[in-house]
Amino acid sequence: MKLLTICRFFAVLCIILVSTSLLIDRWVSASTSDRIFYDVSHIPSRSIGLVLGTSKYIAKTLNPYYSYRMEAALELYKQGKINVFLLSGDNAHRSYNEPWTMKRDLLKSGIPDSDIVLDYAGFRTLDSVVRAKEVFEADHFVIITQKFHCERALFIAESNNIDAICLAVPEPRGFAGFKIRLREVLARGKAVIDLYVLDIQPRFLGPKEPIEPTPSDKTNANIDNKNAKENTN
Repeated sequence: MKLLTICRFFAVLCIILVSTSLLIDRWVSASTSDRIFYDVSHIPSRSIGLVLGTSKYIAKTLNPYYSYRMEAALELYKQGKINVFLLSGDNAHRSYNEPWTMKRDLLKSGIPDSDIVLDYAGFRTLDSVVRAKEVFEADHFVIITQKFHCERALFIAESNNIDAICLAVPEPRGFAGFKIRLREVLARGKAVIDLYVLDIQPRFLGPKEPIEPTPSDKTNANIDNKNAKENTN
């Protein structure tokens, strides 16, 4: 009888945990859907494009998550939707450096070095998004990643008063995609705990390295200021 009671207790606990995880998953998706875009031509222009890092290769195979992000980032730049790349990722050791790998590929594609900024301390999504604001003084940017990742990144951005939108790039389907999506449910639960319970901050912040606005940004800012003054008068 005692064993049956214990089994029932754990069964109820599992149901509660699964239900809570699914509710959080839907909450994150619903609260960010209006800031996700799927077509480069439809997304509003913003000076900075935050590319979230991932490994370029899985074993010896090119990682499609990486390829899709880089292709979309290049297209945003070519269409004048962004002016500066902020490449954020893990820099675990000398042979694994996500930001530098992304930079190297962008340089090969003809992007000038002056339009590329590296964040070597983007160890996880929270670090990348919050550091964009706290270190690089960017709080109005486009995030480039897959849809499921867009939702969590935007959720983190909103909780930190960051005005971000996201370009959702294609993602692999099949069993590999299912495993990633299942892991994402757990990652969202952890994100909610980090943000609203533990108040977790990026592992490293360091000195500020503000990204200088481009000439077009300065022009737009002057126009906004002029319009504000005219509306006041």
